[in-house]
Amino acid sequence: MEETDEQEEFLTLTLAIVADSRFDKKRKRRKREESIEPVSSNEDCEGRIFSLLQLREQMLKLDRKRKGVAEDGKGLHLIHLLLISATFVDENKLDSSVESLSELFQNVCLTGDSVQRVAAYFADGLVARLLTRKSPFYNMIMKEPSAEEEFLAFTELYKVSPYYQFAHFTANQAIIEAFEKEEDSNNRALHVIDFDVSYGFQWPSLIQSLSDKATSSSRISLRITGCGRSLEELQETETRLVCFAKGFRNITFEFQGLLRGSSDFADIKRRNNETVAVNLVFHLNTLTNFSKISDTLKTVHFLNPAIVILVEQEASRNPRSFLAQFMESLHYFAAMFDSLDDCLPLDSDGRLGIEKNHLGREIKSFMNYEKDSSNCNKYERMKTWKERMEGHGFRGLKLSSKSVMQAKLLLKMRSQYCPVQCDGENGGFRVFERDESTALSLGWQDRFLLTASAWHCV
Repeated sequence: MEETDEQEEFLTLTLAIVADSRFDKKRKRRKREESIEPVSSNEDCEGRIFSLLQLREQMLKLDRKRKGVAEDGKGLHLIHLLLISATFVDENKLDSSVESLSELFQNVCLTGDSVQRVAAYFADGLVARLLTRKSPFYNMIMKEPSAEEEFLAFTELYKVSPYYQFAHFTANQAIIEAFEKEEDSNNRALHVIDFDVSYGFQWPSLIQSLSDKATSSSRISLRITGCGRSLEELQETETRLVCFAKGFRNITFEFQGLLRGSSDFADIKRRNNETVAVNLVFHLNTLTNFSKISDTLKTVHFLNPAIVILVEQEASRNPRSFLAQFMESLHYFAAMFDSLDDCLPLDSDGRLGIEKNHLGREIKSFMNYEKDSSNCNKYERMKTWKERMEGHGFRGLKLSSKSVMQAKLLLKMRSQYCPVQCDGENGGFRVFERDESTALSLGWQDRFLLTASAWHCV
């Protein structure tokens, strides 16, 4: 049913594009030529794309002068252009792709409204899709941010938007409640196994909450086993968390770092009578294939934790047509870019950093997932993750009313311009209770952005 709805939505958008009189005339003139357009060599392709990249450079130079809200109707026109460009790129029609992308670069703007900004990154991704990985142009467009730029973009998004905080606070509340259920038998000891600890931003709020429950004579022991991408990242995360925990004298804190992919979970130190929680926040979608997801869930089940927390983005990237996935991704990131307007001023350098080094990087990675599948997150909707969890021996747990209240309070604190809304109403950021209260979603207007759920072993 879900896929049928998406196909109908895509058909509606396609019909809207065809109905656009400007493109209707162009397509009639080109119809005959496009049907026999030859496939070009890599050298010929890059030669034609060079002029396109010059337009891109002009767009980047003119950004500061062109900032502002797009004219009425221009946003829809840009979406039309994007979908037409994606169709031409997918069909390997080089001349038509270059023509439509050239018009895009003359109308998008990294400092414009949310549609202009998101369209600019999708246009970049489409250009890169026309190139080979060996092309210097490909490397120029797909250039990765430095570790410092990536960290600053993540930190800024964490501060100004409820996106990551919603995930972390909801997860932490469920972990605390699992700990409280076992207080009679766990020796006031909590062990969190985080399969993707990243910068460790999730855990200061948990340390603070546990400290509020502890006393100087009845301390709480918190151990975090965190898997990270590099030794340097793990060391920085450990230093950050240990320094923070020192401010709470009623908390005993330990951190053990494990390298992702090279550590055996047999290395995890477990103690008798401790509450064990497994944290799968934004982790499963980073695994490169479904067998790795299955192996991870089998490992989690073997650990037999009291609770498993799953948080993932609400977007579908299952193996379907490129255009269907393009549309899905466009809807998702358009909502993300739109939501940033509620968090930061239009001329904010912080917003530009978030979009360039975090969201824009994700967009371009998705657009070229065949060329570099190791860097493309495999987003799925809640229904798919639920089927996978249940298929590996897990059952959903109801999230408490306190989790819902906490999420709504967070949105009220973080929302700058749009009122916080609940199910069924229009507005800015929204909270949705789903699947008989076993899942809680953060939405922007009518679009789910991410969903948190809690599980236990059957």
